[in-house]
Amino acid sequence: MGKGDRKTAKGKRYNSSYGNARAAKAVTKATGSAASPVAKKATKTVAKAPAKKVVAKKAASKE
Repeated sequence: MGKGDRKTAKGKRYNSSYGNARAAKAVTKATGSAASPVAKKATKTVAKAPAKKVVAKKAASKE
């Protein structure tokens, strides 16, 4: 999808046209009774100790 594709913003710039992919005006927020996004609470992260590597024991060869 490059400059020849008229469905992308890059194609709109190449073709010197406007559309849904490249709006002429900046998109503004709608005002109204829409609920504002709720800020997430900061969660406390607990640093875990790195996992210990367990070395497998070699079985003694029977002779």
